[in-house]
Amino acid sequence: MKYSEFEKAVETLGLCTKVNLRDLKLVYKELSKEFHPDMPNGDSQKFDEIAKAYNLLKDFMENYRFRLDEEEFLTQFPSVLSKEDWLSGKVQ
Repeated sequence: MKYSEFEKAVETLGLCTKVNLRDLKLVYKELSKEFHPDMPNGDSQKFDEIAKAYNLLKDFMENYRFRLDEEEFLTQFPSVLSKEDWLSGKVQ
């Protein structure tokens, strides 16, 4: 995968913030329903583009490798005061 393909997939799905797999799936379902060829405003070309973007991003997210260090943790959970608070369940 090239970064340009990744960037186009993000743009196609209209993602502009951090998302997880659940969020990605919800966006995909909403857009695929809107552009499904059987719907009144359906567009088979746009529907295919959405499906390809979803599959590319889903594959990336499922296979992303995380560094198991504090820097990665704070990148993923920036609002957490400390990793001890998060790990103890004090922050939700």
